[in-house]
Amino acid sequence: MAAAETVEIAIVGAGVIGLATALRLAAEGREVLLVDPNEPGSGASFGNAGTIAEYACMPVGNPAVLRALPKLLLDPDSPFSLRWPALFQLTPWLVSFVRESLPAATRANALALAGLLAEALPAWEEMAQEADMADLLRRNGCLYLYRRESGFARAAGGRALRAGFGVHQEVLTPGEVAALEPSLPTTGASGLYFPDSMNVTDPKTLMRRLLDAGTARGVSVAQAAITGLQVEADGVRLSGSGLRIKANTVVIAAGAQSRALAMQVGDSIPLETERGYHLEFPTEAPLLNRPVCPVDLGFYMTPMTGRLRVAGTVELGGLAAPANPRRLALLDRGARQFFPSLGRSSSEWLGFRPSLPDSRPVIGRSCGSPRVFHAFGHGHLGLTLAPITARLVADLIAGRGDPDCLAPFAVGRFAA
Repeated sequence: MAAAETVEIAIVGAGVIGLATALRLAAEGREVLLVDPNEPGSGASFGNAGTIAEYACMPVGNPAVLRALPKLLLDPDSPFSLRWPALFQLTPWLVSFVRESLPAATRANALALAGLLAEALPAWEEMAQEADMADLLRRNGCLYLYRRESGFARAAGGRALRAGFGVHQEVLTPGEVAALEPSLPTTGASGLYFPDSMNVTDPKTLMRRLLDAGTARGVSVAQAAITGLQVEADGVRLSGSGLRIKANTVVIAAGAQSRALAMQVGDSIPLETERGYHLEFPTEAPLLNRPVCPVDLGFYMTPMTGRLRVAGTVELGGLAAPANPRRLALLDRGARQFFPSLGRSSSEWLGFRPSLPDSRPVIGRSCGSPRVFHAFGHGHLGLTLAPITARLVADLIAGRGDPDCLAPFAVGRFAA
């Protein structure tokens, strides 16, 4: 290409954060180009558990996890694991994670997340109407399952934090769990029910609708990998994969791939990769009425259109290694503890979550340039926080709102 394509706003990354942000900006009359090497919405935005979890203010790093961390990391079948060949690379992140798991840091991180999550459901309902997605959402709650009394006791701190932030949660007896989910085996498990949460019946279709709504409002899409980002006096030059773009404003929303791009504009962010997995099992009729999370196993079982998706666990270990068959086998064995007659899985998936030690995303203006904005690092909450993040980024670009309210999510917090 002889000259760079020019555009008002380029969004690097077409996951759910990028798609929602593009839709929001285009609805405000902005010229928007989405750039991603893959099909829009095909990464973690497609492969997640499909939960819109307004209750999930408890950070991944917390005192309960910290107490169990040595055992978790040494057990290859635990819900929280790492690839040992990546230990050297992960050590700085793990040190920060331990620090963020201390009680005072946990509370500060939970408070920040709770504030961001407070408007998640109404924001999703608004975006669902705008993008014609309401039929893909079910507001039927989510159930945490505690199969051991010791596990329920260890989770007391999380329940107390959520209660203090006004999260609607209900403790259920084993009988109430059975009434809510009669297909689950009778195990005497206690439950924690979040009655207001929503889930997605088909994430792939939802991503397609979100893309279609954006393109109908003028959003353009380029399938390319951006590897270069250079701030110039009159804009930001993006390059890669034979593509050259000159944008007045750039939004980095590339998920787990965002760290290298942020570094090129001068922002050093301790972003690591959680390798997430899912299996899907065809079902003639739904086996569950809502997402169910057996807390000790660390995954969700979510009823979706024509199938049950089993998704979750945490595996730290970067972007390059192939799928770990042991993690997929762990999901398979776990699902069969509840539904022994499941047939063979129809699909398996590995994707990458962008993970920060404090579980807070990075949302805000770059320290290196007023033309670059960050919107990544949402960890397990990308789907949940997409419309809120889109609104905040659009406000920042337009000079609206109070930037100080975003201080807990600013890139500058890592400079201390």
